[in-house]
Amino acid sequence: MSTSASPVGPDPRRWKALVFICLAQLMVVLDGTVVQIALPDAKVDLGISTANQQWVITAYALAFGGLLLLGGRIADMWGRRRALMVGLVGFAFASALGGAAVNEAMLFGARALQGAFGALLAPAALSLLTVMFTSPQERARAFGIFGAIAGGGAAVGLLLGGLLTQVLDWRWTMYINVVFAAIALFGAIVEIKEPARAETTTSGLDILGVILGGGGLALVVYGFSRAAEEGWGDTGTIICLVAAVVLLVAFVVWQSRCRNPLLPLRIVADRARGGAYLTVGLSVIAMFGSFLYLTLYMQVVHHYSPLSAGVAFLPMVLGMLIGSTQIAARLITRVPPRFLVVPGASLAALGMLLLSQISADSTRYWSVVFPALLLIGMGMGTVFMTSINLATYGVEPHDAGVASAMVNTSQQVGGAIGTALLNTIAATAAAAYVTDHMASVHDQASAMALQAEALVHGESTGFYVAAGILAGVAVVAGLLINVRTPIGAAHETELAAAPPA
Repeated sequence: MSTSASPVGPDPRRWKALVFICLAQLMVVLDGTVVQIALPDAKVDLGISTANQQWVITAYALAFGGLLLLGGRIADMWGRRRALMVGLVGFAFASALGGAAVNEAMLFGARALQGAFGALLAPAALSLLTVMFTSPQERARAFGIFGAIAGGGAAVGLLLGGLLTQVLDWRWTMYINVVFAAIALFGAIVEIKEPARAETTTSGLDILGVILGGGGLALVVYGFSRAAEEGWGDTGTIICLVAAVVLLVAFVVWQSRCRNPLLPLRIVADRARGGAYLTVGLSVIAMFGSFLYLTLYMQVVHHYSPLSAGVAFLPMVLGMLIGSTQIAARLITRVPPRFLVVPGASLAALGMLLLSQISADSTRYWSVVFPALLLIGMGMGTVFMTSINLATYGVEPHDAGVASAMVNTSQQVGGAIGTALLNTIAATAAAAYVTDHMASVHDQASAMALQAEALVHGESTGFYVAAGILAGVAVVAGLLINVRTPIGAAHETELAAAPPA
């Protein structure tokens, strides 16, 4: 199997390039949550019905999740720098279109277009990082920064969304992307230089793989999104999820037989790398639950403003920075990856358990929420940095784009599952709590108090489940991530030599 061209020395501009690569990634991650805060205002401004409001989120998620593997393979074929630049221009155009929307159809279309270009942009950014930073020590620092953004960007999106909506207008949650994209595009033109490749991927595109894989992933995202709105017994939800399983099974079978597969199975068949993808996906399931619950807890139960709710998430961002850049980045070249992922997931699980102690009577911010978010951030920062590094380590340069796309796919699918699964668990627990305590309702005040207590009870139950999922992440990582040496301590082919699952 061929590898990259003989090295001529690292690009002296690689650290400047990292700034713009991370800015591009931040823009994509932010867009998953920045619009959530602005949704109530956009709904009123454009006359979006309650039944259709989910499409502001779902349209983006469907396009992004369904096209990620295609975007990764295109990046491998075109070149990552070119794919990044095209993605930035397209994302900026779609964002401007969304900001100028005059009706709900225009906004939904713009969000879908954002997702499509984001699916090209995200794997291109990560694969550039993979091929530009090959020294273990430099790679650790670069992935530490990238991991902090990948994990903490969603929390920053809540803060930025609240700030823009409260100070300016909901449309600026879209327009701000034009500014980010322009800066990142300038950096891509001036500072980013993709390493020369000994071979270029010129084989034909696997069209059937695109249809099967993209359709299956889109149906997974939509099926779980629908479950969050309509319930698990809904006929449409069941049809979507069954169809998704059928398409994805057919996709795997086809990839094993296709001469030029969209996703070469060797990428995910490696035990340690597959464990890294699974770790990312499971971790995001728990993380998205925490964002959803805490946002409701702060704004509905304790009446935080959008901006105040966003500020309240900053301890998680701080924890992400510590976990990614100070813990994982310093230790990843010294200890085997599982020695970072297992403690990191366990620390985050402890933080989730602490969050289960929230109360409807008082915010308990400094005694419960603040330390819990800090613990979750530190744990998840360590997990994300290590897992993303491992998931793209030792991959042949011509597969770097699609391997990177698998990281984003794990995040996207995990987010859809987490939102639906934990929302259902919390709603069920809250409904049961109301039923059990209806005798305590005597007037409107007691009814409102019961509603708040039921919501908090449901969220506490959800936090217990999220803690259990993160404990499961620790077990999965301990069993599957079987690399016995620190990343970079051995030759890149060590991963490929690991025994299959």
